[in-house]
Amino acid sequence: MSAFRYAVALGSNRASGAHRLPQHVLEAAIDQLSGHVTLIVASRLIETAALGPSARRFANGAILIETPLAPPALLALLKATERAFGRRPGRRWGTRPLDLDILLWSGGRVRRRALKIPHPALAERLFVLAPLAEIASDWRLPRTPFSVRHLKARLTRRSPRA
Repeated sequence: MSAFRYAVALGSNRASGAHRLPQHVLEAAIDQLSGHVTLIVASRLIETAALGPSARRFANGAILIETPLAPPALLALLKATERAFGRRPGRRWGTRPLDLDILLWSGGRVRRRALKIPHPALAERLFVLAPLAEIASDWRLPRTPFSVRHLKARLTRRSPRA
């Protein structure tokens, strides 16, 4: 069985259980995911301002993983991991102990109601592109001439905030 490569974004702006700081939540989530997928590399974790009404700052990062799981199965694993860390359905831009999003995968594009790869907001979010560029700057988005590095550079010129 062949393995797929994925880029996954991580975010947290609330404690979860014994993990008192958002960056500790992300570190624990990476550890937990490593039991189910092969971790290739993790970016540094950065602190960023919240998007939307939440006043709490976020810890953000990105990981590259390999797994034989197809995108819907990986999405199910990521959602189960979020729930294990206390994520519950609620306000779209509210606080959350853990947010995991598939950004890219080695199979190209996915367009389903519940899953879109590349992530639809990837090119608009410096807090995602900055960590991703650290670990996968040359990854080209499918059906475009743009790499992660190009997207980050374009967004940085427009808005220097991470």
